[in-house]
Amino acid sequence: MRRYFYAILSFLAFTLFFAGVAPSAQASEPRLIGTYGSWSAYVFTEDGKKVCYMASQPTSAEGNYTRRGDIFALVTHRPAEGTKDVFSYITGYTYKPGSDATVKIDGNTFTLFTQDETAWTPDAETDKKLAKAIRAGNSLIVKGTSSRGTLTTDTFSLKGSGAAHDAISQECGI
Repeated sequence: MRRYFYAILSFLAFTLFFAGVAPSAQASEPRLIGTYGSWSAYVFTEDGKKVCYMASQPTSAEGNYTRRGDIFALVTHRPAEGTKDVFSYITGYTYKPGSDATVKIDGNTFTLFTQDETAWTPDAETDKKLAKAIRAGNSLIVKGTSSRGTLTTDTFSLKGSGAAHDAISQECGI
């Protein structure tokens, strides 16, 4: 669990950097709200504003690679910015430039754009649909291609995702 926590902190630092937030931005350490099946819910404060997110790691990660970093699927609420259900995916390697990643949940397929080690949905409407599918689904499968051309397939259990989503929504007042 400690490794998971530090990986999340690394993700947050990465996110703050690429979101254009000045290095002096104040962010508290994430606090665990609870663990629900395969998903954990967290809250932290950034510049005095609450941010809530849920995260999970895959039950299986397949691909012909020798080394790979931590892998996370996340759904984030930032009520002060008016955003909720923002899906992001940390893949543990650098994506092939210009490539897409795909998410499949019980027959529904979503296309993500990629940059460096992260993939996102293209818009808020897709985030909303993906978050709804995560809450109701059984498994989430992400496929992507590394900068070296390695194809990967990561599978997540969605057990507890509805309860984790409820927890972050309640914590952030959404």
